[in-house]
Amino acid sequence: MDFFNDLMTNPGITKAMWPAFLETLQMVGISGLFTVVVGLPLGILLLNTAKGGLTPNRGLNVLLSGIIVNITRSIPFAILMVSLIPLASALVGTSLGPIAASVSLTIGTIPFFARLVETALRDVSAGKIDAALVMGSTRMQVVRKVLVPEAMPGIIAATTTTLVTLIGYSAMAGLVGGGGLGRLAYNYGFQRYDATIMIVTIVIIVLLVQIVQVLGDWFARLVDHR
Repeated sequence: MDFFNDLMTNPGITKAMWPAFLETLQMVGISGLFTVVVGLPLGILLLNTAKGGLTPNRGLNVLLSGIIVNITRSIPFAILMVSLIPLASALVGTSLGPIAASVSLTIGTIPFFARLVETALRDVSAGKIDAALVMGSTRMQVVRKVLVPEAMPGIIAATTTTLVTLIGYSAMAGLVGGGGLGRLAYNYGFQRYDATIMIVTIVIIVLLVQIVQVLGDWFARLVDHR
């Protein structure tokens, strides 16, 4: 009962919770959009430049997969986020705020999403690809009309997983000036020992993750015609 009384009377919640929630949505939205826009073509390239792909290219595949994707994924996000602060400042003019944090979030999750896309594309039956090639389809047509449509449920599942990951990353970004619910939990919940705000922040993040996961699962089933 005391918790709910604190929840209703705590001015910190009413003043700071809504802006922090919007900042979290802004970070996840911006970084999620750029992650999909860059990560989807990258995942397609990872598959098709590998041995047995539509356009095998060992040199390019080693560069993309072995160097760019694997090395970036190997760096813990907290370290990557701090090291990219100068880049974020150069790109957006500031190292603070949700837009600046979106730079680190995007760079940190593009390789993760690209690898998930590559895995989803690998599940497409080789027979369907061969059939399309036999019927005279170009490699680009195979990608557009066979690979991506057939792998769409997996791609949507990958997008859902990436968005859930971004929500968690956005909370960490708040600790280095990114704003959002993570910064709110740190400033009010941790530094000021306000358990009410800490609990409410955790509940909001959990609910946000659940909503994204449920919607993603529903949409993946909707486009799955297998």
